[in-house]
Amino acid sequence: MTTAQTEGLTALLVVLGIFVLMVLPSLIGIAHDRRVDRQIREAQQAREETEDQKSSSRSTVPSTATWYADGRRSKKLVSS
Repeated sequence: MTTAQTEGLTALLVVLGIFVLMVLPSLIGIAHDRRVDRQIREAQQAREETEDQKSSSRSTVPSTATWYADGRRSKKLVSS
């Protein structure tokens, strides 16, 4: 191997090393974001499952808006 080839190989390795040092933090950040997103998604799914279990065991009570609307309807029927 000649001196020119050795210098070329060394320069290539230096450039590749700098490229890896610049790209590595981005790749680590992407992997971290995906892991956090997966954990959030799993937590939301677990919360939805527990809410579904709670809602199925709970008796159905009409909301305040439904109660108010029903009251308004009955008043209209009586007054007309």
